[in-house]
Amino acid sequence: MIWVNQIIQGVLLGGYYALIACGLSFMFSVMGIINIAHGSFAILAAFGLFLLADQWGVSPFLGLIIVVPAMAAIGWALQRAVLERSSRAGILVPILSTFGLSIVIDNLLFEFFGADTRSLAPYIGSFSYDSWSLSDDIEIGQLSALIFATAVILLGGLQLFLSRTELGRAIRATAEDADTVGLIGVNARLVNATAAAIAMATVGLAGAALAMRATFDPYAGAPQLIFAFEAAVIGGAGSLWGTLIGGIVLGVAQNIGAQINPQGFFIAGHGIFLVILFARLFWGGAGAAFLNSLRRSA
Repeated sequence: MIWVNQIIQGVLLGGYYALIACGLSFMFSVMGIINIAHGSFAILAAFGLFLLADQWGVSPFLGLIIVVPAMAAIGWALQRAVLERSSRAGILVPILSTFGLSIVIDNLLFEFFGADTRSLAPYIGSFSYDSWSLSDDIEIGQLSALIFATAVILLGGLQLFLSRTELGRAIRATAEDADTVGLIGVNARLVNATAAAIAMATVGLAGAALAMRATFDPYAGAPQLIFAFEAAVIGGAGSLWGTLIGGIVLGVAQNIGAQINPQGFFIAGHGIFLVILFARLFWGGAGAAFLNSLRRSA
């Protein structure tokens, strides 16, 4: 039963990883941009919620009504002011631009809030540790279950949005060929800014989840970016449902690794990421070479 419990807890942890990877995967799939400042923006949202709760007594859940639209506005401005211009210079420039932006955000947060760790757990009461008991050995945390459900609903909703709505189809078409969609009356700049706003809104939710379930500090963005990147790559970069699967695989691997050895939590997660990454590179390259050889022989 111990192993069953570790797998269940790993699945729930994977829900958080999928949630924080959602915005990264969405932005890459529809804009082809890897946002290195992704984790820093999540921490920015967490500090925004903390400020509302600590200074004005606003519940973190109610604070999302303010923080999520604010993050969407930041995403809009980020696309117009930074990503739109830098993406014209190639793939590398947006990466360097967002890397520099992450350094600025981290150090500004340090200047304003200091190096102390914080958490939103005290502001949500017993919900941070309440659980449902399935047996003597298995308990499911209510907050973990809420985060997992949020990840499923968000990823599923975005998938339906992209496939069933006019704006979603415009976003996908713009991702394929921004120049051609302009010929049929689609404003590619507006579509990309909207996509960036949606991605950053999901980052706001991820920052809230992190702040409620754990502690954070101004420099906590880098580890969250790594987890998001690993979940996205494991599930297949740009695949929303794959992001959920990738998050679950990462979470389960970490929990099983921790059960085997106390230091195995991160090692197992990074290990499964590297195995899948090299498998994709090797089999993807071998598959492409095989198909090319068939074409030449034909």
